[in-house]
Amino acid sequence: MPKPAFSDETAAVPPPPPAPQPFLLTPRQGEAARELLSYVSRLPLTTVDAQLLAVVVAIRAARAGVGNLTGTDLRSLRLDNPEQAVGELAAAGWQVPASLLDGDPDKPAAIIVPEMAPGPGHVLPLGKGTRSKVSGWAMRTRMAKPVKKASPAARLAALFLAAYSTDELLGQAPDELPVACYPAVPVLIEKGFLAEISGRTYRLGPAVRHLAGMFRTPEEVAELAAAEAARRAAREAAAAAELEEVTPAQWAEWKSGISPALLRHVEAVEQCPLCRPSFGRVAKAFMSVPSPVPAPRPAASDYGTWRAAHPECGREAAEYTVAFRTEHGHGPSYGQLCKGLGWKKLSRSLRGLVVSGIVSDGWLTETSPVPWTLRPGKAAQAQGIVLPGQAGQAGQAGQAGQAGQAGQAAKAAKAAKARGKG
Repeated sequence: MPKPAFSDETAAVPPPPPAPQPFLLTPRQGEAARELLSYVSRLPLTTVDAQLLAVVVAIRAARAGVGNLTGTDLRSLRLDNPEQAVGELAAAGWQVPASLLDGDPDKPAAIIVPEMAPGPGHVLPLGKGTRSKVSGWAMRTRMAKPVKKASPAARLAALFLAAYSTDELLGQAPDELPVACYPAVPVLIEKGFLAEISGRTYRLGPAVRHLAGMFRTPEEVAELAAAEAARRAAREAAAAAELEEVTPAQWAEWKSGISPALLRHVEAVEQCPLCRPSFGRVAKAFMSVPSPVPAPRPAASDYGTWRAAHPECGREAAEYTVAFRTEHGHGPSYGQLCKGLGWKKLSRSLRGLVVSGIVSDGWLTETSPVPWTLRPGKAAQAQGIVLPGQAGQAGQAGQAGQAGQAGQAAKAAKAAKARGKG
């Protein structure tokens, strides 16, 4: 009798749950989102319709004092009484063209918000990037599936409660939450926007986790500031203790004591026509033993978000090191790797976490503490991503040799420090 196609033993294993979406806002951008909502809550507006409309216009006007809105945009907000909402904005001193209600629905109407005119007294001074991020967050929050078809009060409540949620999805209803939004809170529970609520404390639903505003209490902000100040002082003290300046004679003496293989690598960096590094930078990088950079809690939190948004970073990094070494004759530094791949605006601590994570995953390897040695690791080699001429045992032998070079470099660096102290 033929065996059945499936059995309990051969049944397919269910796929793992999808990875959670990364947070849309950083802690600082979350502060900007809360500033936006706080500003709107202070306006002399009496209806939820007007407040929801004000959120949309204000974030668009935050840079230049003018927010463009079309009639189609206005209809998409699904306000109960758009005419009254527009009238309230006008009564608050905002200059709203009549064409917004009765003109071409696809033609933008420029709404002037006097308090946001460039110059002193600007009530919501946001940078270009922050304004764009907060605008995108506000749109995605009010359009989130659980509240997309809900009342204006429910969508406005969703904005406030998401903005005041921590990265652990916990929040406490702010005093600025409009009273008219209170009756809509049970709807947020029913639809799954909120997972639970107890008094003024609540938890966001897992489906809208990415909308959390990364709220921190004043005590937490002060604690983080103190920790950052301590780290900065430690870095400054370590830098002062390092060899401040390397003379050409010390550099020549150091190079005379290293292996031929390490010397070739040093000169490849030193003489690279593309990098053109300064003498001081090269000498200090090779002769100083690097000190680890502690990762603050925000960087550790941002790292998970960053990795979730860059699932192919390991492969991309390995392929980049091959191309870089082919052109330069040596591997990239951490900074050159991140810049070359377009991973901009990473702090030093976050950059270290990103590259160290890729190394730990096996996509990259390096000959620590020798700088400029990043290259494809075992995971990359298994996928055929290798340096020119590298294959099988030859690659393993090369790595063993470079490990020996690392020991020599560390000893040489310590000797150089000892000479400097002497």
